Amino acid sequence: MLQVSAVVPVFNEEESLPELTQWISRVCNDHGFSYEIILVNDGSTDQSWDVIQRLAKENGNIKGLNFIRNYGKSAALDAGFKKAEGQVVITLDADLQDSPDEIPGLFKMITEEGYDVVSGWKKERHDPISKTIPSRFFNAVTRWISGIKLHDFNCGLKAYRSKVVKNIQIYGEMHRYIPLLAKWNGFAKIGEKVVQHQARKYGYSKFGIERFLNGFLDLISVSFVHRYKKKPMHFFGLWGTLSFFSGFIITCWLIFQKVYGLSQGKPVREIVDQPLFFLALVALIIGVQLFVTGFIAELMTSNQSKETEYKIDEEINFHF
Repeated sequence: MLQVSAVVPVFNEEESLPELTQWISRVCNDHGFSYEIILVNDGSTDQSWDVIQRLAKENGNIKGLNFIRNYGKSAALDAGFKKAEGQVVITLDADLQDSPDEIPGLFKMITEEGYDVVSGWKKERHDPISKTIPSRFFNAVTRWISGIKLHDFNCGLKAYRSKVVKNIQIYGEMHRYIPLLAKWNGFAKIGEKVVQHQARKYGYSKFGIERFLNGFLDLISVSFVHRYKKKPMHFFGLWGTLSFFSGFIITCWLIFQKVYGLSQGKPVREIVDQPLFFLALVALIIGVQLFVTGFIAELMTSNQSKETEYKIDEEINFHF
């Protein structure tokens, strides 16, 4: 079994790839690690795939996956995790802002100190304030919701025990929540390491401010899915019951009021002339809809497909 698998998502990073792969190879060779570098080309529009093909011919430890289009960082990591053969899986961004010199320290924390996941912490960042301020706010909210005391969920430099990445599946924008997914799957020993953050040497950042909004939405999504994916009726059924019985009780009260008023010979309003009747009707309908949604979700959960959402066009240096 290989000791280190370096998984690197690639999107329009043709200039940095030769330097990055040489750097990773040098560090691994200097420390006597057996290794592989998995470069996942996420639908790049530049010459990144041509560069990967050339690098893989020059170094058999370099392996390539090519998506037919851009699916996002989470899909790229998921594909790389499925192919990784290393005892420790380390993820790095392709822009050279993550230093491969951190690999030995991360490897030691996993193999000798017993961590399941180690997340990098870019304590000193070389990013504009437009990225650092929203990132700090995002990390604070994520710590509060997840209960995991990490300073930097967004850091691309992370290390995982092999069995961690083989037991989770990530999609959408879930890559920043891998520690949370690992914790929910029973891998609770999660650590943090201060890592060096490099200034960007080539190109420009591919992420905009919208990633933080998407990140919050994904945090809500992953929290909901974890809690209710096995029994969605527990969520929809609860609210459906409350809504249905609220409408039912209001309807019974309106009928009682009318019957009682008629029995006393008092003038009474028609039930359908009262706004409360329409509120009760809406509550009854919503209750039924939530029940139906719960049943459909239960059926979907029991028959869920295991297919991935991405398509791989070409592979290099993988052995079957």
